[in-house]
Amino acid sequence: MNRLFQTPYSIQTVLIFLLLLIPVFSLADETPEETAARLQQRYDEIHSLQFDFTQDTRGQLAGRPKSGMGQAFFVRDTANNTPGMMRWNYSSPDRQVLVSDGKTFSMYFETLAQMIVTDAEVLKRDLTYSFFTGRGSLQENFTVSAADEHFSTNRQESKTIIIKLTPKQMQSQVAAIHIWVTEDSLIQRIEILDHFDTLTVLNLSHLKVNKLSPHDPVLIKRLFTFVPPEGTEIIEQ
Repeated sequence: MNRLFQTPYSIQTVLIFLLLLIPVFSLADETPEETAARLQQRYDEIHSLQFDFTQDTRGQLAGRPKSGMGQAFFVRDTANNTPGMMRWNYSSPDRQVLVSDGKTFSMYFETLAQMIVTDAEVLKRDLTYSFFTGRGSLQENFTVSAADEHFSTNRQESKTIIIKLTPKQMQSQVAAIHIWVTEDSLIQRIEILDHFDTLTVLNLSHLKVNKLSPHDPVLIKRLFTFVPPEGTEIIEQ
């Protein structure tokens, strides 16, 4: 499964995590490779990240434009290099819960009264998941370049840099990714284009860094264990 999430709403998330040093030079002087390097450093050192998100998907093959919103959580034990854990809570348009404890990956769909359970190993082959959980490298997995010309932004006003990531190896669901990187090395926006010109846009807000402890068993169980309502059909793959 090369797509990060396969759901009725084309849930695909990409990648990325944060840096300790804020550059002292102007963002306008920074090369795309330098932006990717500070972004990589920042995210490599994070043990938890949580944020609110909105998601929009549109394209000729995607049918009617789809929108969603919710919260996401990522936690990993950087000291012991354990598998990353994640959870996506979709509150709109329908409740969905996508959760992985590093061993299994579950996708719950309230409207279908179904939960699909599979081995988390399938996620490790996805470039975006690998980066978010600290196991991927931007410059190893992607060709980093300046954003396409139609992305116009005043860097001094927006205080973001847009860079383009093109997978070095053919990915069935990802042709190119554009990411908006803030001056403090956080991801503000992600646009994923597939080979059929379907565009998935994620806007991230209210980011909280290192607020969740990977050594709190009560917290970890609450966040990364999901028991579906009684009567839910469980499909194991």
